[in-house]
Amino acid sequence: MRLRSLLFVPGDRPERFEKAVASGADAIIFDLEDSVVSAAKDKARECVGDFLARFGTAPLALSSPRRGEGARRANEGISPQTQSKPVPSSDPAGHLLPAGEKGKQVAAAAASDSPALRQHPDCAVFVRVNPLESDDLEKDLGVLASGLPDGLVLPKAEGAASVRALSVRVSKMAGAAVPILPIATEAPAAIFQLGTYAQVGPEICGLTWGAEDLPAAIGALSAREADGGYTDPYRMVRSLALFAAHAAGVAAIETVYPDIRDLSGLEAYARRGRRDGFTGMLAIHPAQVEVINRAFTPNEEEIARAERIIAAFAANPEAGAIQLDGRMLDRPHLKLALAVTEAARGF
Repeated sequence: MRLRSLLFVPGDRPERFEKAVASGADAIIFDLEDSVVSAAKDKARECVGDFLARFGTAPLALSSPRRGEGARRANEGISPQTQSKPVPSSDPAGHLLPAGEKGKQVAAAAASDSPALRQHPDCAVFVRVNPLESDDLEKDLGVLASGLPDGLVLPKAEGAASVRALSVRVSKMAGAAVPILPIATEAPAAIFQLGTYAQVGPEICGLTWGAEDLPAAIGALSAREADGGYTDPYRMVRSLALFAAHAAGVAAIETVYPDIRDLSGLEAYARRGRRDGFTGMLAIHPAQVEVINRAFTPNEEEIARAERIIAAFAANPEAGAIQLDGRMLDRPHLKLALAVTEAARGF
């Protein structure tokens, strides 16, 4: 699952759903948390549930397969009688595949109802639920009865324990595993649990951070300097979240850029994120998506140089270090070059 850009969409604004899919974002996140006021949360769940009913993957625990799902099961040799307990798909490394990846035939059939999905069939669908301690969470998880998204975004997460707790509740509710994307830095205690995400790497599909809730939690006046850069505490938090994602072996997702009109500032911010090791970024407006995608996609010059580095090492297989264009390069440079070419193949 490619995750350069992940676009938030308020769950109670169904008129924006198609536009979000058509934005070109690699993933859309239907929000049931902060962007939806309490009085509108039931409406949001209804709207998101309707979308998942049409375009999500049928929960494997349901006895009546949705359109296309019966054919998929038949092709895989699965019958309603033999399928008593769903087994989540995983990649060779053991990481959960998105629930939607198990239902591409379902999505393909359903996409005929949606011009945007016909044009963007690989757009992943996430749902941001309310925090674990919230009374709203149980209701949020009720939307999974309609269809499974590709992942769930968990706010106010506090390490591996939070991931495990949500996984258990999802399994009981839907009878299937759904990958989780924790927002990992929204509470003071969460900072001290960042290293534990490596324990649940197979259950998460990425890790992101936030610079809005944490300052409010500790009474800080702002997380940013006058020039828009982060103050020292939040630079540290950003770095820790970045390393925690890579330690867990999952996508490192940069947080939002709040000024939706400042596209040049967004581009600089996104490019810094990629430079530092983030692999994608959250978006809050469709206009931000193209800029983010461009920033997190290797350009032709990067690809050409990476290919030259790979070729140089291939020509000198016994060498631990080589010279190229007057610079000494060693194995970490080769690893980075391989990562660039691998990323380029995904686009």
